[in-house]
Amino acid sequence: MKNLLMGKKVNLTSINEEDMLEIQKWHNDVSFMRNYDVVSATPKNFEEVLETINDVRRSSTAYIFAVKILEMQKIIGVTGFENISWNNGTALIYIGLGESGNRGQGYGKEALKLTIEFGFEELNFHRIYLTVLEYNEAAIKLYEKLGFKREGVYREFIHRDGRRYDMYLYGLLRPEWEEASMEE
Repeated sequence: MKNLLMGKKVNLTSINEEDMLEIQKWHNDVSFMRNYDVVSATPKNFEEVLETINDVRRSSTAYIFAVKILEMQKIIGVTGFENISWNNGTALIYIGLGESGNRGQGYGKEALKLTIEFGFEELNFHRIYLTVLEYNEAAIKLYEKLGFKREGVYREFIHRDGRRYDMYLYGLLRPEWEEASMEE
């Protein structure tokens, strides 16, 4: 039996206390937050970050995992689901890798694949969707490579640096994922 949450480079685990300081650091990094969330990037203290994580842990419509490099078991990011609609089998997926040096190494791709697999195989989702800002080209390439299809555009959704940007809606259906998995 395979471990659904373990890949060749990373595994998905629960977030422990030692991970919280690293996550707080990312929440104080404007460049990380500008790609991770659409809210204004405002610094968060330890208690605020802990409360956010604990809210997800208590929720019946969300999951959060720590993304850790296998050989070091050091947290490099977070991934999970929110806005889960159990009766419809749908959820919004998210991922964020904290340090820029960990991006472009295949960690995010593998972590997202593991999260998608967990969503379809363990949580029995039919549709997984996400949103991404138009300027996050690396993320868009990754999502499309993993089979997500652009389904819509929230025009001029966000205002940053004196300019308006669109936000794209992407979705992946279970049959599309199953077909792509068969081809691998």
